[in-house]
Amino acid sequence: MQYTSSDVPVPDGIVVVERGVSAQEFGPKLNRTSADVLRFLLTNGEMVTATMTLADEQMELFALEVGAEILMVEPGQQEELGLQALFDDSDDEEDMEPRPPVITVMGHVDHGKTTLLDRIRGANVVDGEAGGITQHIGAYQVHNEHGSVTFLDTPGHAAFTQMRARGADATDIVVLMVAADDGLMPQTIEAINHARAAGVPIVVAVNKIDKANADPQRVLTQLAEYELVPESWGGDTIVVEMSALQGVGVDELIEQLQVVAEIEDLQANPNGRAKGVVIEAQLDKGRGPVATILIDKGTLKIGDPIVAGGSWGKVRAMINDKGEMIKSAGPSTPVQVLGLSDVPEAGDEFRSAPNTKIAQTVGEARALRLKARHLREDSRVKTGTKLEDLFAQIQAGERASLNIILKADVQGSLEAVTESLRRLERPEVDLQFVHRAVGGITENDITLANATNATILGFNVRPDGKARKLAEQEEVEIRTYEIIYKLLEDIEQALIGMLDPEYEEVVTGECEVREIFRVPKQGAIAGCMVTSGLITRGSKVRFLRDGTIIWKGAIATLRRFKDDVREVREGFECGIGLDDFQDLKPGDLIETFEDREIPRT
Repeated sequence: MQYTSSDVPVPDGIVVVERGVSAQEFGPKLNRTSADVLRFLLTNGEMVTATMTLADEQMELFALEVGAEILMVEPGQQEELGLQALFDDSDDEEDMEPRPPVITVMGHVDHGKTTLLDRIRGANVVDGEAGGITQHIGAYQVHNEHGSVTFLDTPGHAAFTQMRARGADATDIVVLMVAADDGLMPQTIEAINHARAAGVPIVVAVNKIDKANADPQRVLTQLAEYELVPESWGGDTIVVEMSALQGVGVDELIEQLQVVAEIEDLQANPNGRAKGVVIEAQLDKGRGPVATILIDKGTLKIGDPIVAGGSWGKVRAMINDKGEMIKSAGPSTPVQVLGLSDVPEAGDEFRSAPNTKIAQTVGEARALRLKARHLREDSRVKTGTKLEDLFAQIQAGERASLNIILKADVQGSLEAVTESLRRLERPEVDLQFVHRAVGGITENDITLANATNATILGFNVRPDGKARKLAEQEEVEIRTYEIIYKLLEDIEQALIGMLDPEYEEVVTGECEVREIFRVPKQGAIAGCMVTSGLITRGSKVRFLRDGTIIWKGAIATLRRFKDDVREVREGFECGIGLDDFQDLKPGDLIETFEDREIPRT
């Protein structure tokens, strides 16, 4: 059936009316003119014009007068109801087709989850992860002679509970990674609980069987205690012994997953408008909002209008997990989508709309409702205490309120850190989030922090030079982290008034990459202008692109013209070679820093 904006999933005889319409818009909905509405309201003492907004009571009175039954909805909700009506979950049996299973790998940190995923997809990203933790959710597909399997890559540490729970909700089968030399850990048990809450089958991968102290039988005993009885013991839990590092047992695991998927009889209707979930989303400077989505049903095509949470747009480009541009994607397929108006929330549902106008109406209405809710939350933010002042206030027996501005590199991390921080609240301290957003720390963040007496926390992002100078002038506290353990540890210690002496990170210099030179046997050399401070050979450095840290290491070589030098000051040019890092681009920033221990007073 062709959908129009007037179609809504409500009983016959009921007229849907948006709040805030005028007599000109309201009258025709009840087969009356605006003059009929105005005449009636005038006789009842209500003086209005044809273009004035009508109150709910005025419309209800007129509907009662003409014998009509109306349903009042918020602006944009009418289109949203109609949009939802397009997706009746009771698809006809003949339209259903088998779809690839969606797999989530869960387990304790360092038990080999990421190594397994890398082995499956043939890419190595373990070395680039801070502290060995997968910081973001990703999704990709693998193919063999038996078909395709879609993997959701969710972090395995307990701090990312919310992200992992969301991953399980979009999952058909959970692979539980357990190290044969380590056994079940608290995060492993937590993963079992999440998988059970999502009602999905669990396949256990006993990893690291190549280790000298591996004890797979001990792991099987522990699993049985949590009602995961292995098939070899007469139970119904599939257990695969493997070594992700050596590639042993990986093919068997994938085959077992496909067997389970066949038993589960996973199907979806590939026809019609697409519907699914946002796995991850971020703002790319060159491409705009980019969302990784997993399609649940239907087929998404280039040019389709879509709504994802409070954002909307038309699919401008679709990129699969191999980085290839594609024109359409069906059920269980993960794709990156370009063309949205804004960055949606990870976990938001997305739907393909009949046309761009409806997508815009629904998206903007949702965004307004979301903004109104945030404003209500912001209005409740009390005058807060900075992190550095909490100790004195708690010691004095006063109830403190810690105001926080949280910035992160991607939406999934933002939500995970927020959820983790909320759990740290104590009776004597309230946590108030003044602002949360994706992206680098800006001057606007500093101004807001100064106005609300807030502490700025940055997760895998940094302030630019202007923001840092403004923070120094306004005495705004900025704390940046790359590993979530440290962030939570610092805040928890502060909340209980026991923050130990700490190391202060001091930025000693900053330079901008202007040109790239290729030198035989040395590789890429960055031709730089020192914009502030002092650049010293051997210094610790961060490499920043659009405010986000993409590499950390040390300066290997430092030159002025053809001479090796120990240091270069502000206003001078130099050539910098970095330890094992070659991805240099003009406009990138190199920031040098050192750690200085400072006592807390």
